[in-house]
Amino acid sequence: MVTGISGPNAVVIAGPSGVGKGTLIEKLRQEFPKLFGFSVSHTSRAPRAGEQDGVHYHFTTAEKIKEDVAAGKFIEHAEVHGRHYGTSIMAVEKVRQLGKICILDIDVQGCRSARAKGLLAKYVFLAPPSIQELEKRLRGRGTESEDSIATRLGNAQKEIDAKDEKGLFDVVIVNDDLDMAYHELKEILQTDIDQAAKVHA
Repeated sequence: MVTGISGPNAVVIAGPSGVGKGTLIEKLRQEFPKLFGFSVSHTSRAPRAGEQDGVHYHFTTAEKIKEDVAAGKFIEHAEVHGRHYGTSIMAVEKVRQLGKICILDIDVQGCRSARAKGLLAKYVFLAPPSIQELEKRLRGRGTESEDSIATRLGNAQKEIDAKDEKGLFDVVIVNDDLDMAYHELKEILQTDIDQAAKVHA
């Protein structure tokens, strides 16, 4: 069990880059602003334009993340595309203390770690309709180089292959239609939403 975190009020959303995780998470937060809180991850990468420290990420160094991981302060951590990312226990605890459902946007490797640490949550995998559609979405961003797209697609296939791993995910949602995917996600979380609503009534 993760020290200092109790109750099933967390949702873990995983899926390949470009599949629409951020969009669905934002829709949840817009519809239920009092009920959901976002776990702010740590990263060793530099901020992108418009990103704020402590809001989008806790921007830090690879050395500091490694130090905190060794001290047992992280639920999960990973090196992705040459950069370090992680979710600290404190980041989730801050959301839980507010009586909110904590949203964790982490990769498959992170999900395995969170499961191993005993984090009570609904584990949701968001899948693209096809790898071809995912490539189209990544290219549509206009922010990725060819090398980056190739790397992300390679990683995406590995993540998609893991969606059927026994005991890892509670549900798989195929994001073919955004509104339908959001409806499915809300249905899965309805009990937790009702519980959190009582706290904030």
